[in-house]
Amino acid sequence: MNRDLNILVGAVGLSALGDWLALVPLALQLEETTESGIVVALLFVAVWSPAVLLAGPAGLLTDRYDTRRVLLVVSLAQAVVAIALAFVGGTAAIIALAAMLGVGFALVPAVAGEARLAVANGRVETARYVGFTVGPLAGGALAAAGGTRAAMLVNAVTFLAVAAAAAIVRFPRRALRPAAEPHEKRAWAGATFLVQDRVLAVVMTVAFVSLLFMTASATAEVFFAKDYLDIGDFGYGALLASWTLGMALGATFLTRRVAAGMLAMGALVAIALQGFGLAAPALWLVPAFAFALYFVGGLAHGTKNVLVRTLIHQRVPESLHGRAYAAYNALRNGAELVALVGGGLLVAALGARWTLFLAGAIPMAAGLVAIGVARRRLAEPVVSGAPA
Repeated sequence: MNRDLNILVGAVGLSALGDWLALVPLALQLEETTESGIVVALLFVAVWSPAVLLAGPAGLLTDRYDTRRVLLVVSLAQAVVAIALAFVGGTAAIIALAAMLGVGFALVPAVAGEARLAVANGRVETARYVGFTVGPLAGGALAAAGGTRAAMLVNAVTFLAVAAAAAIVRFPRRALRPAAEPHEKRAWAGATFLVQDRVLAVVMTVAFVSLLFMTASATAEVFFAKDYLDIGDFGYGALLASWTLGMALGATFLTRRVAAGMLAMGALVAIALQGFGLAAPALWLVPAFAFALYFVGGLAHGTKNVLVRTLIHQRVPESLHGRAYAAYNALRNGAELVALVGGGLLVAALGARWTLFLAGAIPMAAGLVAIGVARRRLAEPVVSGAPA
């Protein structure tokens, strides 16, 4: 069983690596061929929107069908799409195929959720963060060395490796689920609790505002790295990797130092610091400074992610945990999609530099204002037996 679990964790890491191994070269290619922030934004929307639109069907598919078979079929399909992307040059075709990759990216995390039932959550998260860190570096290096074709072919190999893992691993048997509640209650109970709890309401509001602006940076970063910092294709990948490396270290080490009663305050401080990590490099165009601040922003980002999830776990009744996490993910993903579209428009109107500045400055201000206004509320204890 240990062998199977190790293979499964490795597959999660490879899947995360493949996400960025595809995305970085494609963003670089569209930036070079179109010089349009809107087109780059469409690429990110195509890749990430299936995670929002298909969250329910993906979970249902994983619940109803053999997990290993779903992972195998999805990974093989992604390998075929990656090979097609290696030989396609038109903007419309690239975005359409990228959307097909996005469907796979939406399905694989649902499948990987089975790993969380079998191994420590930390091992799965570590594998994901390793993939998130290596992926941008590898994607930038391959794009710089051989263009998009080489990167996509290597990307196809990672999908084939995940498929091979699915073919040989044995997933644990699922336990029978209890009978479902009425649809209305099942759908909305978690979201209702998030907005009714006084502490969670503050944190969720600031998290939503921060994501609504911060994710606009995804569109601006490729232009910022190449046109303002002049660090080229590999430098763009390395800049993203410095952020994801910070995320890994923040999630793994910094969160352990936050006391249970300071989770909400810690999350808001992390949101403000994360925004500062994005905004400051736009004010001083020095590559070394940008790498350092991206690392700091990543530390805060990883810390914030873990603190918010822990806060939900702490304050939401156990019977609502799944629905509360689903509501938070829907809020997060919806805000990010709006930000991606807005980011493309802002790059076209203001340029990449000031888009990046706003993407960081507004979340930073939201976090600081919330800390000043709601400081006492953030320290409220958990009410035992709080109504659902």
